[in-house]
Amino acid sequence: MFDALTDRLSSVFDRLGGKGVLSEKDVDEALREVRVALLEADVALPVVRDFIAKAKEAATGEAVIRSVRPADQVVKITYDGLVEMLGGADEAQGLNLSLNPPTVILMAGLQGSGKTTTAAKLALRLGKDRKRVLLASLDTRRPAAMEQLATLAGLAGVDSLPIVAGQAAPDIARRALQSAKLQGFDVVILDTAGRTTLDEAMMSEAADIARIANPSETLLVADALTGQDAVRTAKAFHERLPLTGLVLTRADGDGRGGAALSMRAVTGLPIKFFGVSEKIDGLEVFDAARVAGRILGQGDVVALVEKATQELDVAKAEAMAKRLAKGQFDLDMMAEQLQQMKRMGGMEGLMGMLPGVQKIKKQIAEANISDKMVDRQAAIISSMTKLERRKPDILAASRKRRIAAGAGVDVAEVNRLLKQHRQMADAFKMMSKGGGRGFAQMAQMLGGPGGLGGGPGGGMDRLKNLGGGKMPMPSEKEIEEMAAKLQSGDGGFKLPGLGGAGLPPGFNPFKK
Repeated sequence: MFDALTDRLSSVFDRLGGKGVLSEKDVDEALREVRVALLEADVALPVVRDFIAKAKEAATGEAVIRSVRPADQVVKITYDGLVEMLGGADEAQGLNLSLNPPTVILMAGLQGSGKTTTAAKLALRLGKDRKRVLLASLDTRRPAAMEQLATLAGLAGVDSLPIVAGQAAPDIARRALQSAKLQGFDVVILDTAGRTTLDEAMMSEAADIARIANPSETLLVADALTGQDAVRTAKAFHERLPLTGLVLTRADGDGRGGAALSMRAVTGLPIKFFGVSEKIDGLEVFDAARVAGRILGQGDVVALVEKATQELDVAKAEAMAKRLAKGQFDLDMMAEQLQQMKRMGGMEGLMGMLPGVQKIKKQIAEANISDKMVDRQAAIISSMTKLERRKPDILAASRKRRIAAGAGVDVAEVNRLLKQHRQMADAFKMMSKGGGRGFAQMAQMLGGPGGLGGGPGGGMDRLKNLGGGKMPMPSEKEIEEMAAKLQSGDGGFKLPGLGGAGLPPGFNPFKK
């Protein structure tokens, strides 16, 4: 999401960065390009006008003129403006759950917006927070809508209201509330019917259900790909329903992001969640500050750590850390790392969360680093025998041809994978020579006290608190140096702001 906008803004700020002193003309030209970039991203015109007016007032003040690095100050002003546009850093995140259960959450939206799938995704999130959730479909018009929600409830591991044929939507809502109270559910999610277009019958039915259920949260689910139509839909629903928040689906497919940037400013409603994939766990809590950071190419390292915390198998991580401490790294371990990467959103998803990746997009494209590459590598390892995965040195030409045929790739790709494995194995052996201290720290981060999920003082807290509460971002010069070393294969650089962590000399993931 926001790819086109991120590219445009990055080019604007790169040009500013080459100037030691900014004139008023420089600032005007930069803001003019920012304005065009926002309009091309399908952001509503009134929102763009307001944004540029505030940014211009701040950018022509003494703070920028006297700043040590004026270009950085303009970036900060743009960042602050984006955060404000998206709802502000202090806006409450997540759901407002009632102190007296069951909490009622009403889902509204047009047909095809992803409302039913989002209801199941939300149920899964709440289930992970140890809430008993009941899903109830009130869609009596769309064929198999109730059966679809029941199937998704099974995938999410939550209960669904039994289907009674011929019941009207208001009666189903009453039955769901009664069942939730009698059976001790913490949350009941009501999935209302939608239409392909707004009509009076749908709106009246949704309003009647809202009066009956008295929901704590009434969430409008809107498709981000519809752009400004999603904003108009939100306004129409808000006039008839007491909406408390918005959920934007298919956000991962929206390269422009205009709906997200306009929605909060136009409707006044907070965006609560982003739908980021079709998978049942593809729902992210919306955070204005972190989204603004992604737009400006600063990544979202906190989200990356959260994903690692959710997907990490602590027992496997500790076992792997112990083996790595002994300098052991076979192809089974490499395959496990590839699977872990896919569970966390794939290569492209992870790259989008890393700061500075926009600066080296060309190198990444040339190196053909993508989810397809990861899938091919996993297929190559799966085509090997157990012995071959444990002892890749025995792979002679005939074995490589058999493996390539089994994976549907060329022998050259098998050789590239083996070379990459050797580089990684050599790097881990070199790290293990220091007595395994680095791997002991890794094991503690992954599963021990104060680790990523280890409560106060853990890895998550340390990441959030770096740089006085803000993740330190590498400067343009540091990013260029990193990219140059990656391309040359020199390696051995340190990642800025992360306690001296880095890549060992000679390790080059971009080199084929």
